[in-house]
Amino acid sequence: MTTAVSFRQVSRHFGAVKAVDAVDLDIAPGEFFAMLGPSGSGKTTCLRLIAGFEQPTSGSVSIFGERAEGVPPYRRNVNTVFQDYALFPHLSVLDNVAYGLMVKGVAKSERYRAAEQALALVRLPDYGVRRPSQLSGGQRQRVALARALVNQPRVLLLDEPLGALDLKLRENMQEELKSLQKSLGITFVFVTHDQGEALSMADRVAVFNDGRIMQVGTPQEIYERPATRFVADFVGSSNVLPPDFVQRYAGQRRWGSLRPEAIRIGSAGSGDGVSARLISTNYLGATTRLLLDAEGLRLHAMAPAGVHLPAEGQEVRLTFNRDQLHLMEDAG
Repeated sequence: MTTAVSFRQVSRHFGAVKAVDAVDLDIAPGEFFAMLGPSGSGKTTCLRLIAGFEQPTSGSVSIFGERAEGVPPYRRNVNTVFQDYALFPHLSVLDNVAYGLMVKGVAKSERYRAAEQALALVRLPDYGVRRPSQLSGGQRQRVALARALVNQPRVLLLDEPLGALDLKLRENMQEELKSLQKSLGITFVFVTHDQGEALSMADRVAVFNDGRIMQVGTPQEIYERPATRFVADFVGSSNVLPPDFVQRYAGQRRWGSLRPEAIRIGSAGSGDGVSARLISTNYLGATTRLLLDAEGLRLHAMAPAGVHLPAEGQEVRLTFNRDQLHLMEDAG
């Protein structure tokens, strides 16, 4: 089966800096694929390699089975939505959306009809006569999305497109993007440093660090079964447990990952478990985040709202199900 995007041992170096280092990757047609990682991890460079804004130092990039090295961006059947939207302030919304078709020489009536359809798709059917300055941030993001979709790309690249939006609007747009992708069936490649966005939207996630992919999997696999200490800590801020601790409580001398919500808080001296002291609490509304000192190891736990919590400084007993302690093959 042909892949939508394929990387084979792809590297991109800028002098001595290895922005992307020997990456292998396959993205399926119609997949919502997220590239997740901190700043400088290589995810945006990979997106630019797909778009054609960068060329690989070594290795090969293929888009629907066709080699892409040396092919300019305008000849690739991909489009990019940027975080800053990059709308032309002097053009109307309709002309912004129709711009790519104008460059391709599409007749005015045809490109305007297509632009109006694209605006309707992103729920802005009556906004064509406005200028970008007359729109909210969320509306400008939708216009940028319509401008990319009007070209009917086979792959849509999204470079942190929700980063400039406030929290509530960002959450709404996450739902809308996912729904839109499902209805269109287009391959979406979404770059973000926000693990919540990646987990809530993507079919699969690639976690990047230092130019390499640490793990690829479904959101559930990435969250519940992280392959490395980095993935465990970056995605969901797991408790990363050292081998000595894991050996005492799981019988194997390996690094472990234990999610905060898996830890239960009990009274000191109440049966089996880990002795700990509550250092501080952080109220988050639906939950409260607890910082604990367990035999010199700092741990986080999550308690649902309304649960009675011990006082700060009090000794407690921590318990968890052994099957919730995930053992990791790699310590890096």
